[in-house]
Amino acid sequence: MAASWVSPPTRTELIEDLVSGVDRYNPSNLSILEDYLYHQIRSQEYDCLANLAILKLYQFNPDLYNPDIVINILTKALTASPLPDFNLCISLLDERPINATLDEPDPLPSLLPTLKRLNDLLYKCRFPAFWEYYQSDELENLRDNYTVECVGFEDAVREVAIRAVKATFTRISADRLASYLDLNGSELTEFVEKKGWKMEENVIVIPPNPDNQIEATVVQENIKLAQLTKVIAHSAGN
Repeated sequence: MAASWVSPPTRTELIEDLVSGVDRYNPSNLSILEDYLYHQIRSQEYDCLANLAILKLYQFNPDLYNPDIVINILTKALTASPLPDFNLCISLLDERPINATLDEPDPLPSLLPTLKRLNDLLYKCRFPAFWEYYQSDELENLRDNYTVECVGFEDAVREVAIRAVKATFTRISADRLASYLDLNGSELTEFVEKKGWKMEENVIVIPPNPDNQIEATVVQENIKLAQLTKVIAHSAGN
């Protein structure tokens, strides 16, 4: 997983050269990285390091700052939870100077607390609370202008919940899983079938994996006779 985070298999050679080479912070390459972000949004791909490079370029070149790009980056980072991607992005926004050249008011200051709260709910695995807040009237602007453009955003959030479920449960009630995924009825059944999980009446069986299986670990130490003799001799000498 770490290798795919550093260098996603979907990253092109051009982007690899930009992200890994000395041209990472060359402002003339910003448009290439921004286009790559839009590709991620349309294709359900994700490349955190490339997106961090955009934020760093904005930090070095405040006149190039684009708030919509930043919001899209943060939106994509939400779906990487529980990895620290979102907080890594936030760390590059601190003490950002106000860009007076924007034609319209900057939407980021008003949306940032919302995005932080969504990230907090996902990180704490409070999935029902996430869906309730995400679907509230308060977040209509975020849904209508940003997440709607991010193809597969809600499914990506469901994958965050699935990772937590697989690591925690061997069996889970259908009602509980439905609240985690914001799916009901045939949608939930279809989702479970795609995962290859079994449904026994109102209970869903999670296949065994290294995270949800408790196994006793036996630690055995081998002490050679020569070592034991030294210990006994040392004790006798004292």
